[in-house]
Amino acid sequence: MTERGTAARIADAALEILLAEGAPAVTMRRVAAAVGVTPMATYRHYPNREALLRTVADAAFAELGEDWGKRTADLDFESRLDGLTDDFLDFALGKPNLYAYLITEQRAGTLLFPGDFRQGGSPAFAPVHAAVEQAMRDGVLRPDDPLEVALAITMPVLGLVQLYLGGRFSSSEEDFRALCKRTTRRVRDGLMA
Repeated sequence: MTERGTAARIADAALEILLAEGAPAVTMRRVAAAVGVTPMATYRHYPNREALLRTVADAAFAELGEDWGKRTADLDFESRLDGLTDDFLDFALGKPNLYAYLITEQRAGTLLFPGDFRQGGSPAFAPVHAAVEQAMRDGVLRPDDPLEVALAITMPVLGLVQLYLGGRFSSSEEDFRALCKRTTRRVRDGLMA
């Protein structure tokens, strides 16, 4: 096995554990056991747990960036926003442990608002920001700071997802998704030109 191959297998094993049980379950010893190497071998590729998890996070963000919002780029603003909401909910509800690690847990090297977001650093936020900018250019939304408007549109759903994943909703996932869409529409309607 090549050095690169072992490093990739270690990262893949860390991701599998993170997806199944969350970031606290990812330990160098546990990852080594899953890969079939000694714990010391993991340190030849990753100096510590944080570096391993950072590699996993970077790869997950890159994967998100490949597909996020692509299916909605040519649609009108309302349809585009609905598609982006679906993309976000598919990710957050489909991979809740990865979502928690990437979006809500404190960790080194996270993106900071507003600078990193204004620069398009977030694969989840950048398509919403781009849609808002386009809607303002098209006269669909009132002129304003597109970054802050995108934040106003996205944060209610992010908060609802936190409550849902925390077990604070008794509704089905289908009903919860519908609530998120209605909430997004209410915010959007208040921002219309």
